[in-house]
Amino acid sequence: MEFTGGGLLEVRITPSDVGKRVSVRRLIDGGESAGKFTDTVGVLTSWTSGVLRVTRRNGEAVEIDERALVAGKVVPAAPARRRGPAADFAELARVAARAWQPVESEALGGWTLRAAGGFTRRANSVLPVGDPGVPLDGALARVREWYGERGLPPYVQVATGAAGTQEVLGAELTARGWVREVTAEVWTGALAPVGELGLPGSGGAAAPVRLTRSVDTAWLRRYQRTGEPGPQVLKVLEAGPSVWFATVPAAGEDAGDDARDGTGGGDVPAAIGRCVVDGRWAGFMAVEVAPERRRRGLAGLIMGALARQALDEGASAAWLQVEADNTGARALYEGMGFAAHHSYHHFRSP
Repeated sequence: MEFTGGGLLEVRITPSDVGKRVSVRRLIDGGESAGKFTDTVGVLTSWTSGVLRVTRRNGEAVEIDERALVAGKVVPAAPARRRGPAADFAELARVAARAWQPVESEALGGWTLRAAGGFTRRANSVLPVGDPGVPLDGALARVREWYGERGLPPYVQVATGAAGTQEVLGAELTARGWVREVTAEVWTGALAPVGELGLPGSGGAAAPVRLTRSVDTAWLRRYQRTGEPGPQVLKVLEAGPSVWFATVPAAGEDAGDDARDGTGGGDVPAAIGRCVVDGRWAGFMAVEVAPERRRRGLAGLIMGALARQALDEGASAAWLQVEADNTGARALYEGMGFAAHHSYHHFRSP
């Protein structure tokens, strides 16, 4: 709660505060809640024609009639993190981008246009870390042209919820008819506790884990469940500063020499994962477990093996991306000590 009952309620924000993080209290009008107050905390992304637009941490936008305001003030840009490694948005955005590298890219000022034949939105969207160097409408026209030349839908990846994120850009895109299609979060945590998963005495699953530098056909059978992966899939998956793939073989298989040579023979693996080590960071992605073998500790086994490899390479912090509605994964990662750092969203051109 940003306002106390005994304090003086005062509106101390103006349209000049657009782009700042604010806390506002407004009177609810109508229905059973009439005469009650509600608080909203987020970035003030616009204030026009008597209507404020405040974007919350998760990217949700709230429109408020200025006549309903009873209090408002500017608050610190982002709440202090209570656990996990310290990191700003720009650092994490660039680390995540290096973990999902496109097949081709082009700079537009501080924006990066990325394409990889449509494989993952992360490698087929604009990363707008910085100013495009031209007016926004001109930048978006170039974005639509660039992706149109490649037969791809134009996407812009926009982050919210941390200092330096792009709530105002998201509001500008929405005003121009761009539609938010996907919301996910970047979580961070200490790497050492993850490295303890799967060790003897940790209480997790016990199974062989194979680590490789390249993707084999067995790994892809679990990751790419249908269809034949195109060459852009391998290029994206294998690109990065230091990339590792983990595989728990299917029941009855072992991690023998024929598996390690990259041929990847045998059945669909029980579990897989991918890790990209980049300086102090280890990013975990593509952690998948066979449906019939979930809740047996295999995800922790995979992540523990990858984390120990990353620790050997000098990493100390971990990050991962999880979709907002994936409740099972969120509970799993929270139990490992991860916490949300910021949200990101993919806006598609109308």
